Amino acid sequence: MITNPIYRVFLRESRRLIRYPRYLVILTIGAVFSFIFFATMTNEGQPQRLPVGVVDMDGSYLSRRICHELDATPGVKVKEVFGNHEAARRAMQRGEIYAFYEIPKGTYNEVLQFHAPKFVLYNNACYLLAGTLCYKQLATMGMLAAGGVQREVLRKKGHGEDDIMGLIQPVAFETRNISNPWINYGVYLMTTLIPAIMAFIVLMHTAFSIVRERQRRTVKHWMKKANGSALYALLGKMLPYTLWYTMLTLTANLAMFGFMDFPMNGSWLLMVLNTVLLIVAAQCAGGFIASCINDPSLAMSVCTIYSAMSFSLSGFSFPIDAMPGFFKSFSWLYPIRHYFLNYTDIAINGNNLHQCWPHFCALIAFGLLLIIGAMVLKGQVNKNTAEVRLNKFKV
Repeated sequence: MITNPIYRVFLRESRRLIRYPRYLVILTIGAVFSFIFFATMTNEGQPQRLPVGVVDMDGSYLSRRICHELDATPGVKVKEVFGNHEAARRAMQRGEIYAFYEIPKGTYNEVLQFHAPKFVLYNNACYLLAGTLCYKQLATMGMLAAGGVQREVLRKKGHGEDDIMGLIQPVAFETRNISNPWINYGVYLMTTLIPAIMAFIVLMHTAFSIVRERQRRTVKHWMKKANGSALYALLGKMLPYTLWYTMLTLTANLAMFGFMDFPMNGSWLLMVLNTVLLIVAAQCAGGFIASCINDPSLAMSVCTIYSAMSFSLSGFSFPIDAMPGFFKSFSWLYPIRHYFLNYTDIAINGNNLHQCWPHFCALIAFGLLLIIGAMVLKGQVNKNTAEVRLNKFKV
């Protein structure tokens, strides 16, 4: 006969998962789909051949050369050469192109007369990623085109090649992209969003499994399996999900840092520990919320709000240092924030436990939430039991 209360609750929850597997299967499919989606989307490192346009009102050799060089750029593709500004603007409003160059009439003649023609770049900033990449590519090409025009002008004035390069680019800049020299957007997106999505799923599923005990009025049987200990009941209920979601997250990490060759300059063991603590911390947060809030609908709503805010208050979409001081303090209340800082220290900077132990301790500290939640849950169970006895006595 099994005497360990945690193991008894674990077996009870495992049987329920086998009997009603749809929730676990749906959430697992969602996690796998998210990984495949981002892996496929960032397969080329960053979006390639984004459609742009050119308004060529000059029709000269120089303007055709600029169009040809722009189309040869790997990041963008000249979808159409427009004859006027209105046609290009309507195409950008319809979403057919993300940006366009406007080459005014008489550009080549101004170059021949040693004047400085002006190109105008119109960029649709409503699309953050596409607009930013198009602006970067077109601005770079504009600088190169301006340099080429200036070089031709200086050649006609009789300057030598060494003098020309010294005038065009007196100071040469060299860019070194540390830890991600390919500028692979998968390294930025997947290493943060995939763990955040897993933490979201784990927290919601943990809270739902506790809420379902109240909805089905099986809390008494649940506590009986745990010998009346709310902490043992929560630990036993969480354990099957801990094992399953830890395996999924570690598999995702193995794919990212192994097969996809994302940067991993530190210890694999520390990264595994970081992943396990993230899953457990998310479970503790979900168990705390579901245990403290007796209303099932309100408990799930609070979990949803808490999880959704983690994407904004964890430093993914907006730097924490640039936030008001009031919001900075809230960033430490999310496990994914500490996971992300540990990931940066371990995988990017190659630091050891001596540098990242504070955030490991912060993830472990989320276990206190589970203890508090167990105390509250125990109090609620005792209160309900006392009310039932009192009602029986009155009857």
